[in-house]
Amino acid sequence: MSLDDIRKQIDVIDLRLVELMNERAKLAVEIGRLKREAGQNAAYAPEREREVLERVASASAGPLQEATLRAIWKELMSGSLALEMPAKVMYLGPEGSFSHLAALEKFGRSVDLAAVRDIASVFDGVSRGLADYGIVPVENTTGGAVRDTMECFLGVQGPVNICAEMAMPVHQNLLGKTADLGKVMKVYSKPQVFDQCRGWLSQNLAHADQVAVDSTAEAALLAAKVGGTAAIASAMAAELYGLAVLAPAIEDNPQNQTRFLVLGRENPKPTGRDKTCLLFSTAHKAGALVEVLDLFRQHGVNMTKIESHPAPGKSWEYYFFVDIEGHRDDEPVREALEEAKAHTRELRVLGSFPVMVSAG
Repeated sequence: MSLDDIRKQIDVIDLRLVELMNERAKLAVEIGRLKREAGQNAAYAPEREREVLERVASASAGPLQEATLRAIWKELMSGSLALEMPAKVMYLGPEGSFSHLAALEKFGRSVDLAAVRDIASVFDGVSRGLADYGIVPVENTTGGAVRDTMECFLGVQGPVNICAEMAMPVHQNLLGKTADLGKVMKVYSKPQVFDQCRGWLSQNLAHADQVAVDSTAEAALLAAKVGGTAAIASAMAAELYGLAVLAPAIEDNPQNQTRFLVLGRENPKPTGRDKTCLLFSTAHKAGALVEVLDLFRQHGVNMTKIESHPAPGKSWEYYFFVDIEGHRDDEPVREALEEAKAHTRELRVLGSFPVMVSAG
């Protein structure tokens, strides 16, 4: 076939794809109607999301890569979500922050994304119904746990549950308006980001002051306004705020990634491959933590992560954030939780949700 013949075939396929996507969208509208009639207020179903993405990936024989198919279907599902029940998602802003990138990756461009000043505002917005969902960073491979998120879980008021998670590769870039690094006297970014880029900064910008701000996007905004400065932020922030990428991927760990949690008010259904996040404190006695952990093991419940965090204003008292395998409604998990209440001072289930889909 000639080039024109092939392009004509592609045009026919494109028209058919548009018809099929609109047929799918009409079904999404009908799903939304049925959910509203049943009194369901949430359109996003993480268990359904994983099911669809895994089926699409397994159905493909190529040549499209799995990551490409996932990206296409995520945006398609974003449009369907907006048609079913318009959703508002809060994230730590401004635009161009890594939380913004995570929100786009998880929910697509068809939902209403709202930037807020701090992580506490994300929790508050979800708990008060000002947003349907929120997305917050919880840990980074280099910097460890995100303290602000941990403290918000300790103090949140109202119904806020973890309903999904995602891990996103994070590449830190030096952004600015001058290519002469010798003229850069200040660098703006988050404290955690400076930690992730410590080696590169000591070798290339040891003379510049490091100025901590609330988000990487705010750092880029400042660098765009103040001469003789630079920012460490995302490439997207460079585009949004008219900056050049002076040095790409300056993080010390090339495998650097951040884990994000999706917050909502509903509890996802069990899927058979789930994770549950717990928050608890123990009595002030030797072996109290080991006692609780052993209890879960006795019920056949595996723990995948344990983080400790001091109680606000009480440096001698610690809370433990624990990830376990299984759903809160699974019998072994349910029994272990019930028994653990007698061995803890406080025990809360922060959420049960499907194990994240691999990026493939």
